[in-house]
Amino acid sequence: MNERLLASRELAGIDTPAYVIDEKALLRNLRILADVQKRSGCKILLAQKAFSMYAVYPTIAEYLAGTTASGLYEAKLGQEEFGGEVHTFCPAYKDSEFEEVVSVSDHIVFNSFEQLRKFRGRCNGRSIGIRINPEFSTQEEPIYDPCAPGSRLGVRLCDFDEEAFEGVDGIHFHTLCEQGFEPLETTARAVEERFGKYLHKCKWVNFGGGHHITKHGYNIDGLVALIRAFSERYGVQVYLEPGEAVVLNAGWLVTEVMEIVRNGMDIAILDASAACHMPDVLEMPYRPPLFASGRVGEKPHTYRLSSRTCLAGDIIGDYSFDAPLNIGDRLCFEDMALYTMVKNNTFNGMPLPDIGILHTDGSYELVKRFGYSDFKERLS
Repeated sequence: MNERLLASRELAGIDTPAYVIDEKALLRNLRILADVQKRSGCKILLAQKAFSMYAVYPTIAEYLAGTTASGLYEAKLGQEEFGGEVHTFCPAYKDSEFEEVVSVSDHIVFNSFEQLRKFRGRCNGRSIGIRINPEFSTQEEPIYDPCAPGSRLGVRLCDFDEEAFEGVDGIHFHTLCEQGFEPLETTARAVEERFGKYLHKCKWVNFGGGHHITKHGYNIDGLVALIRAFSERYGVQVYLEPGEAVVLNAGWLVTEVMEIVRNGMDIAILDASAACHMPDVLEMPYRPPLFASGRVGEKPHTYRLSSRTCLAGDIIGDYSFDAPLNIGDRLCFEDMALYTMVKNNTFNGMPLPDIGILHTDGSYELVKRFGYSDFKERLS
């Protein structure tokens, strides 16, 4: 298990599976983000689509300016539990929900001029914006590229409606995914080249998310300089809305070895599931980091880590260890705060993991335990 977890005697008997937030690591990230706000004059918002554990919202709210939402429910959660500013963007708003969206949002961003024309008269004085598509890709995976051909996200320059833009407060662009400063720098340049004349009419510009600000080696000084120059050039308030950077390397998924079988290799069956508890492992796909492990053959004992669901492909990955695994051993997957709790599910009737906090003093707090009703009440 993780060294911080091992140091906490209370965790020796923790029930698994469990998502555990490391308060110490979370605070480290928040202090970096707060420093960026102070030095650059930008405002940083928590992207709830990546992380919505509202038990730690009061802590995050001490450092950040508010939250972003992808629709009504996230907007309500941010308004109720976080406070500060609530910025809502949705590719298409439902008529039946829009009045409530307005009631809990400070900024409302539209994905098209059609949506803007339809709803702007119902925004009740809220700050409104339009999302643009700079048509400038900085990544290779189309599923994570809002600028890929055929993207539904944002208005291209050829479709920009100058007349409808009159009276709009801001422009939003979001094109990055787990990227450093350099892709943002080149994207901002592309935005200025294509949409510069409209930026002069804005009160604010939102640079979106995908910024790996708290990752080791990120060019923070470059980010601060870019934001300050952009703000001064156009007279705008700049917003960033990272999700991963807020909780990067600040959460684990603790799991237990339930059984070991052999079919051409050693296979450990865990009480955690890729399909249910860390869906990005199969969707991206990727191999999540695991404490005290190596790649195949790197250490003497290699195992395929799998789940107790009936899905044949519910495989987390192949890992090697210094010693053989035994039934009852605890394993600790790292960087498990983001896109886990917000995306997990109860396929196969799998229980949802507990949610807990490892506090700075080493004590463990169980925040939430789920049960049968959480599975049943999603069904009918």
